[in-house]
Amino acid sequence: MGNSGGSLTTRSTGELHQLMRAVGFTGMDDTEALAENWQVTEFAEAGPRSLANFVRRTGTPAVMVCFHDSDVGFIEALTPDGGSWEGLLNREMAESYEIPLEHFPLEPAVAGALAWSAAAGLTPDEEAIRHTLTGSALFAEELSSALMVALGVPGARI
Repeated sequence: MGNSGGSLTTRSTGELHQLMRAVGFTGMDDTEALAENWQVTEFAEAGPRSLANFVRRTGTPAVMVCFHDSDVGFIEALTPDGGSWEGLLNREMAESYEIPLEHFPLEPAVAGALAWSAAAGLTPDEEAIRHTLTGSALFAEELSSALMVALGVPGARI
């Protein structure tokens, strides 16, 4: 059985686990420091408004990917000014779970990812974002890592 938790990628100078706990994330695991104060933390569960509360409380952009058995990744991203987007990783596998792909249209996800990245002060790679959102991998976590690189998150690697 694969991972059914998630990951949160954000820029933070505070104690990330404490901040995440305060807004409803549970089971925080490893935090990896990337570059320029960007970090990624794994978690077991997130409450229904955990990401929105986190972004509002910290004033920083964040991307959350929730994994379904390491097969599919559900992306939600927010900026402090209210910009948001959603996406899906491993679309082929999502179809086998009968997840309705029409709920995760590609073009709005690409446009949202580009806008999120720009609002976060990053330099995205549109082609790489599109490839990540349409690609497939054995583990959705691989696509999540590739997405962070495509969004231009400093220090992110595949």
